[in-house]
Amino acid sequence: MLLAKTLRSSTFRLALIAIAAFGLIVAAIMAYVYFGTLAYVESRLGTAGDHDGFTGTIELAMVAVAVLLLVLAGLAAVLVTRRTVGRIEEINATSRAIMLSGLDRRIPLRGSHDEWDRVAENLNQMLDRIETLMGEVKQVSDNVAHDLRTPLTRMRGRLEKAYHTPRNSEADAALIGDTIADLDAVLGMFASITRISEIETRARRSAFRALDLAEIAGEVVELYDAAAEQVSTRLSLGGDREVAITGDRDLLFDAVANLVDNAIKHGCKGGQVTVTCRGAGGGAVIAIADDGPGIPADQRDHVFKRFYRLEQSRYTPGNGLGLSLVAAVARLHGAEIALHDNAPGLTVQLRFPPPAQPGTQLA
Repeated sequence: MLLAKTLRSSTFRLALIAIAAFGLIVAAIMAYVYFGTLAYVESRLGTAGDHDGFTGTIELAMVAVAVLLLVLAGLAAVLVTRRTVGRIEEINATSRAIMLSGLDRRIPLRGSHDEWDRVAENLNQMLDRIETLMGEVKQVSDNVAHDLRTPLTRMRGRLEKAYHTPRNSEADAALIGDTIADLDAVLGMFASITRISEIETRARRSAFRALDLAEIAGEVVELYDAAAEQVSTRLSLGGDREVAITGDRDLLFDAVANLVDNAIKHGCKGGQVTVTCRGAGGGAVIAIADDGPGIPADQRDHVFKRFYRLEQSRYTPGNGLGLSLVAAVARLHGAEIALHDNAPGLTVQLRFPPPAQPGTQLA
C-alpha cells in the first residue's frame, strides 16, 4: 500500500526527473571518457593494431557502471521517497483522525530529531494551542450564558408578575428600576468585553504620554477610601513620591482601581490593603497587597482569563472580567504581572519597563 503511494507520489516523479538529469550528465562524462580513451590509444598504437577487444572491454565496463548507477539511483529514489511519503501519510492520518474524533490526537514522533520530527513537533504544539483556545472559548461561552441567564430570568419574572398584577405606580416604579439595574449590568459586561478587545488590539497606544504612576495610585486610593471604611479595611499608600512611566492614564487608572477594588472586596473585613509604588531598575513597580484568603497557587494562571471566577457557582456579584482588563492593560504597556503569596493574602505586582521618553515632564 505504501509502496504504491510512493510510486504514485509527486516526490517520486521529481526524484525520477533528478535521476534522469543526473543520468544525462553521467552519460556525457562516460562518452567523453570513452572517446577520449580510444583517441589516446589510437594516437599511441596507431590504427594498424586490432583494438576490438580493448574497445569491447571498455564498452562492457561502461555499460556495467551505467546499469549499476541506474539501479542504485532508482533504489535511493524509492527509499527516500518512501520515507517522505510515510511521514506525510502519518500527518494525513492524524489530520483525518482529528477531523473525525477531535483535537486529542497528535502526530507520532520517531525520535530521529530530523526536519520531519521538527515539523511534527511544531504541528503538535499548534494543535495543543488550538485545543487550549477551543477549551477557553467553550468555557467563556458557558460563563457568558450563565451570567446572562440570571439577570434575564429575573427581568422576565418581574415582567411576567407585572403583567398579571393590577397596575400600581410604586410597584411599577420599583420594577422598572430593578429591570434597568439588571440591564445596566448586562450592558456593562458587554462594554467590558468590548474594551478588553480594544485594548488587546492595541488601538489605544495613541494616548500614551509621560505620567506619574504614584499620582495615579494616590487618586485610586483616595477614590476607594470610603469603600474601604465601609468594611473597616485600612487602605494605605506607600513607596516613592514620584514614579515616571509612559502609558495611557485612563487605562492605568482603571487597572489599578480594579486591583484595589478586588483587594477590598476579597480581603478580610477589618484588614489591611496596601498600595506600594516605586521605581525599580529604570522602570516602575506597583503592588497591591491584602490579607484575605488569597488565590490558590494552581489557580493563579487562570484568573486572568475572561469570565474566570474562583467561585464556580457564580452567584456572587461580578462577571470575572476585572483581572482580564488588568492583564490586557499590562500587555499593552509591556508590563509583567505576577501574583505572590502575602502570607496571609495576596500581592498583585505590575512591573513596567523604563519610560520611552525619560526627559518628558510628568503629567
